[in-house]
Amino acid sequence: MEQNIFSLLKIRSISNKQAWAFFLFLGFAGFGFFLFENCLAVSSPSHSPESIPEEVSASIPSYQARFGRKRPVIAVVGDNEYTELTDFVVPYGTLKEANLADVYALGTQIGSMRMFPALSIQIQNTMKSFDSQYPEGADYVIVPAMHNSKNAEILLWLKAQKEKGATIVGVCDGVWVLANAGLLQDHKATGHWFSLSKLEKEFPETKWIRNRRYISDRKIITTTGVTASIPVSLALIEAISGTERAAKVASSLGAKDWKPTHRSADFYLGSSHIYTAAKNLLSFWSQDEIGVPISEGIDEISLALVADSYSRTYKSEAVSISDSDRIIRSKRGLLFLPDRKEKKADRISENWDKDLPVYALNRTLSEISDLYGTKTAAFVALQIEYPWGNP
Repeated sequence: MEQNIFSLLKIRSISNKQAWAFFLFLGFAGFGFFLFENCLAVSSPSHSPESIPEEVSASIPSYQARFGRKRPVIAVVGDNEYTELTDFVVPYGTLKEANLADVYALGTQIGSMRMFPALSIQIQNTMKSFDSQYPEGADYVIVPAMHNSKNAEILLWLKAQKEKGATIVGVCDGVWVLANAGLLQDHKATGHWFSLSKLEKEFPETKWIRNRRYISDRKIITTTGVTASIPVSLALIEAISGTERAAKVASSLGAKDWKPTHRSADFYLGSSHIYTAAKNLLSFWSQDEIGVPISEGIDEISLALVADSYSRTYKSEAVSISDSDRIIRSKRGLLFLPDRKEKKADRISENWDKDLPVYALNRTLSEISDLYGTKTAAFVALQIEYPWGNP
């Protein structure tokens, strides 16, 4: 993956003991340099609120049926070696909830797909098997953030899907994958707030837009940070089946709307965030493992939002726990691999699945605030580009 906000999250991909050994080796001075070198270049809101060009669409064009299909075909594709959890799961779950398309979760290979910053899912379909089933291609392809945004197999497949007429959707730092595939040349696009400055430098042929949660430009759709997966999924539902269907699904998620409006200037990495990250990581004696119980029929959207948030505090990491090590099928058909087959963890996140997904996210941020302080909760919200609180 390119250097962006997830560069700061690589620590979540290794064990706690490895992490503490690593940072003790770096030392306080070295760690401080690491944070400042990777963060401060884009730490301030250097871009003031700007007007949106008139040609930037405020909606996604309506779906046009192809190949005599009764329903659109949608592929959510990830790399088995680390794909962003919420970016992948939320669009899949939301579009499945709408029951208006044939939705497929694809990987580079059958088997475990490790998500970041937490959890694992079992992949049953690959890009190759999808091509065999749908040689004409998908109608929509959802591309989440991936650690390796230059995976040649994925880039070539995306190019082929685009040539077949698919609309390609880059969620959050999935935009790096689209850019590396050459799909953003002479297009308008947006991305995660942390990445935009570097994207502008590396891909000057793309017109980078702020203050839009998602942008549609000639069958290319891009979004801002992690939680933009919710409104863009609802906007896709509206494009396919109308506002009434989208509103119904939004209500089932606890989402108020799916407007593209956004205040980019509200999201920037300040000294308080850097201090919070450093303080939390270096408090290695008090790191928590948060157990998230999973069972058949779990709501994968809520699960993703809860586990993602708890794994971004730099004080805790979420692990899925179950009564056995058997694979768990979610409400909408994803297969989750339990991290633990016994309910043992420093803390257990109770009743996380009793709320609608957006409410579960809000409650989790409040729990993080109670456990680790408001600044830590605000730092989590910043990473997922979610307007929460006013610390």
